[in-house]
This record gives sequence, C-alpha cells and structure tokens, in this order.
Amino acid sequence: MTPANPRFQAFDLLATLVAVVRTDGCVVFANAALEDALGMSRRTIEGSQLPECFTEPQLLAHALQGAGSNEFAVLRYDAWLRRLTPEPLPVHVVVAQTDTPGEAIVELLPLEQQARQEREERLIDQAQANKELIRNLAHEIKNPLGGIRGAAQLLQMDIGPELTEYTQVIIHEADRLQTLVDRLLAPHRHPHQVGDVNIHEVCERVRSLILAEFPRGLQLVRDYDTSIPEFRGDREQLIQAVLNIAHNAAQALAERIAVGDAQLTFRTRIARQVTFGRQRYRLALELHVIDNGPGVSSAIKDRIFYPLVTGREGGSGLGLTLAQTFVQQHHGLIECDSRPGHTDFKLLIPLP
Repeated sequence: MTPANPRFQAFDLLATLVAVVRTDGCVVFANAALEDALGMSRRTIEGSQLPECFTEPQLLAHALQGAGSNEFAVLRYDAWLRRLTPEPLPVHVVVAQTDTPGEAIVELLPLEQQARQEREERLIDQAQANKELIRNLAHEIKNPLGGIRGAAQLLQMDIGPELTEYTQVIIHEADRLQTLVDRLLAPHRHPHQVGDVNIHEVCERVRSLILAEFPRGLQLVRDYDTSIPEFRGDREQLIQAVLNIAHNAAQALAERIAVGDAQLTFRTRIARQVTFGRQRYRLALELHVIDNGPGVSSAIKDRIFYPLVTGREGGSGLGLTLAQTFVQQHHGLIECDSRPGHTDFKLLIPLP
C-alpha cells in the first residue's frame, strides 16, 4: 500500500469508504477501506475515474458536476459499486464539497453497514425511552399498590373467615405486582459496582447456572478468545445480563433438549476499530450467545428488547430489557440475529 497524501491521512482511520475526487471524476485520494472494498491498490485507484467504478457511472458524474457548480453542498443516493468479485456492492453514496474549489469528498456506506448503524441508533433511542417509561410507570403503580394491599389487610380483619379467601387473592396479586415493579426498577436503584471483570469468569458462572437447571439434553460449548483483557465493569450486572439471554435461549431449546441435540455456545472475540452506540472504539469485546433453537418469532423480532414483550407463555418479558439496560450501562449494546436453527445474541462492550 502506497503512503497516503499527508493532507488526507486521517481518512485511513475510518472504516467507511472514502475518496477525494476532482469534479471531473478523477480520484485524488482513496482511503484504505476503499482499497479493500475494490480489491485494488491506492496507486491503481488514484488517477482513475471514480464514476467508472459504479454500475451507473452517470449518477456520480452528474453529482460531481453539481458539486462543482455549487448546486448543492451535500447529495445522497444509493448505487452499486463494481468490485473484482462478481457481485457489485450496494452502497449509500454521499457527495460533499470540500473547501478546495473543484474538489469533492465521496463517502460510500455499504447499505448493510448503514442499516446496522440505523438499527443501533434505534436500539439506543428505544432503550432510553424504555428506561423513562419503566421508571415513570413503576412509580405510578407502586403507590396505589401499597394502598390496595393495606386496605385488603384491614378488610380481612373485619370480615368473617368465609370471605378471607377473597382478601388473600387481593393481597397475593398485589404482592405479585410489587415484585414485578421491583424488577422493573432494579437496574435504576442499585449503584454501578465497578471492578475488574474477566468476561470468561462471567461466562463460566452463567454456564454452571444453566447446566444446573438443564443437566440433560443440552450441550454448552465454550469458544473463548483467552487473550481478551480484563476491563472495568459491574460483574454482577454482566452475569445477570448474560444469564437472562442464556436462560431465554435454553427455554427456547425445550424441544431440542427433549431429543438431546440442543446446543448453546458462548463465543468471545475482540473486535477492532468498530463503531456502535454512535461512537468509534479501537477495541471492543464481542460476546456471542448462540443457540440452535427455532429462532425468534417474526411477530416480535423487532420488539424483543421492549419491556413486557415475550414470545413464551408465562414469560415476564423483562429479561432482555434488563440485559440491554445492564450492557448499556457499560456503554455497550446487544444485537440479535435470528433465523430458524440459529439465534445469535451479540453483546458489544468497549475495551480499554
């Protein structure tokens, strides 16, 4: 790889595909990510016509002409990028003027990557909205609940034994709702207990708990990258987050456990130069919890992190909501990729 023009060196740090071009289409600079995507060296790309790298060259040519004549400051459109591989790459193209006349920056976002970024932003916004909704709703429920329970206890003292069955139902249901409210408020009540966390100790603790509950018919596979360093975090919160996900997976594997071919995998990896949560990180932990169950129902696939949404009869719908909250308190994110026979919950947490 030839050295980058010092003026554009910072572009080599970006994961997105970037080219600096003259408004006649000639490439002045191509960053390392664009080299990788096209499968060509920087020396080959620079000096060539960037529009010719697309299946419809005229779209970029017109956009560059518009940038050169000050018709717009930024233009966006979708296109297909030619590569050495047979299949072109769908990209979102952003053409923007620079402070140098006759020059433009062309940024190419693979549509899969753009969709992922948009999905992450939705998850973050959704989690924040969930947090406010839960806290407000739980507090609104908590106060009248105490009154209902107290009134039922007083009533029980003044009625005959033949009616106490009904007051007991009121007290029992009030207690059940109180427990639900306490679970909703739990992540926001307890302070963040920060210490050194070894992610494999977290996985092993969860593994022992899952195997104690499901001792037969479930194979729990370890696939660890032991080079992952310790990081600062709340060990108990992370155990609870991973346990919630793994327990959901084990329950979804009920049919496979019955026939003895259920599999749950804990996989750890280091991700480099990744962007999530609207920030870029040099290193991040990737923890995958993978099962070979039926997959997440399409009816709730886009809402699985919403509170009280569950695909299992008798489920509370709080496990994944709490897991997402705990991971986000570590500046991380949980994503889900699911299809029949393969469901992968991926936890991303920044590393120092």
